[in-house]
Amino acid sequence: MSSKHVGRRLAAIMAADVVGSCRLIGVDEEGTLAQLKALRNTLFDPKVSDHRGRIVKNTGDGALVEFASVVDAVRCADEIQRSVAEQNTDVPHDKRIEFRIGIHVGDIIIADDDIFGDGVNIAVRLEGIAEPGGICISDDARRQVRGKVENTLENMGSQSLKNIAEPMRAWRVLGPSSSPTTKPLTETALPLALPDKPSIAVLPFQNMSGDPEQDYFADGMVEEIITALSHFKALFVIARNSSFTYKGRAVDVKQIGRELGVRYVLEGSVRKAANRVRITGQLVDTAAGAHLWADRFDGGLGDIFDLQDRVTESVVGAIAPAMEKAEIERAKRKPTESLDAYALYLRGLAKFYRFTSRQANEEALSLFNSAIELDPDFASAYGRAAFCYAHGKTNGWTSNTTNQIAEVMRLARRAVELGKDDAIALAASGWALAYFVRDLGAGAALIDRALVLNANLAEAWFCGGWVKTWLGEPKLAIERFARAMRLSPLGPWVTPMQSGTATAHFFLGHYDEAARWAAMALQDNPDFSSALRVAAASNAMAGRPEQAQKAVVRLRQLNPALRVSNLKDVVGPWRAEDLLRLEEVLRQAGLPE
Repeated sequence: MSSKHVGRRLAAIMAADVVGSCRLIGVDEEGTLAQLKALRNTLFDPKVSDHRGRIVKNTGDGALVEFASVVDAVRCADEIQRSVAEQNTDVPHDKRIEFRIGIHVGDIIIADDDIFGDGVNIAVRLEGIAEPGGICISDDARRQVRGKVENTLENMGSQSLKNIAEPMRAWRVLGPSSSPTTKPLTETALPLALPDKPSIAVLPFQNMSGDPEQDYFADGMVEEIITALSHFKALFVIARNSSFTYKGRAVDVKQIGRELGVRYVLEGSVRKAANRVRITGQLVDTAAGAHLWADRFDGGLGDIFDLQDRVTESVVGAIAPAMEKAEIERAKRKPTESLDAYALYLRGLAKFYRFTSRQANEEALSLFNSAIELDPDFASAYGRAAFCYAHGKTNGWTSNTTNQIAEVMRLARRAVELGKDDAIALAASGWALAYFVRDLGAGAALIDRALVLNANLAEAWFCGGWVKTWLGEPKLAIERFARAMRLSPLGPWVTPMQSGTATAHFFLGHYDEAARWAAMALQDNPDFSSALRVAAASNAMAGRPEQAQKAVVRLRQLNPALRVSNLKDVVGPWRAEDLLRLEEVLRQAGLPE
């Protein structure tokens, strides 16, 4: 061992750092640096002085401070965070300067005016797991301040800190510096009742990179997902402030479900290596602890915001249908006598998605009407009921009687009146008006409004694809169908999306491509009428008469009354020239006059 004397003393160390400083400087370098300087001069340094601390070093966007008393360190940190929060009240979120603070009490090494050792390292690592605007202290520090400060201390459990040999218990400091809306519930609190619709909390994604600067990317990803999910009016989404109280905490999802009153939790991680990033996500049922969905996404960091948008779109597009499917299965298991309006609606959806069954479509309509009877303000139920009529028409199950047209108009208008901000209600009613009532202008406007409200709703992109086809814009239709399939590659709408894509390719003259897409649609759903029609037409034009005739034979088996003369009654509101073209090709394929 070296005989050279090393100066040591016991001290409380406070490490403070600005959250996302690189991002802030990148957006406004001079403005951010001026803000930081003003904060140090008017707030940070005076608070440290008031509590008898010594600033060992300023790091530009942070500081290392030594105190003789850990009580002074915690009180100083609390006042700093409270004062910064007050100053941020009227500052836009993306321009706020927030600190993370970590505090530890331990042995330090003194060299000139600097300090080193595990005591310093632990304080810095604790700062890294603190929340923005929060304070994290070690177990040693907690023992020293217990009963001596007014703050509440919340156990964060054992934490594995970077470059620290053994896991350490850490504590979150709550109190005046913590907003009541972000204070986590205690384990003894009564579980919150579940809302009457699917409920989800998106937890902070874990930063696996070991680089605290990547926290802003992970947090930004979660905020984007929360915002996107909140556009689904059928979902109850926990606000960011509540979800982020679990940051850095190892908490069982069942406990989170009880504390936040949610049935589902989305959790994930972000790992950066060089200029690449990998994001993983998984959807968990909090009641059973079962995983309903999981996936990973890889991308480059050339455009972080574009990457965030693409991952958000993929995640939301996948988990919304997964939650809907899980809710439908729950509703199926519920005793009939205890069904409420929403459970009836979910049972209706299960029938509705059986696109080739006339009986299922009629049962779906009945269930949606029953849901409306129990809840006359249920916008989506009106929209789905109107859609059932349109679906019946495309299969030749219903006819355009005056009474039916009036009923579809009533249902669609009621859906719009009640669901001005409900994208599902608007898309479904828009489709029904365009397809069944033949009011293409009104239907297209409603579908476009649905897309403005929720750009991640696959069903709205699907409906919009057909509208573009009917308007004679097949290239735009293909783009919309592709967007729908990207959002929901495994959902119940895949067959109709594939059929729509085939139809758009047919009108572009891409007959082989149209036949290929029609075959994909029929592979999973061999009796899907619109896919059979385009399969017959595209194969006829591609010089495959036997396959075209085979599709027509199946069409006639499903709808014996189908003729060229009444084809206009089962297809959409085509332009006259497009309808004539389809009629002529199906006539060649063997459809009788």
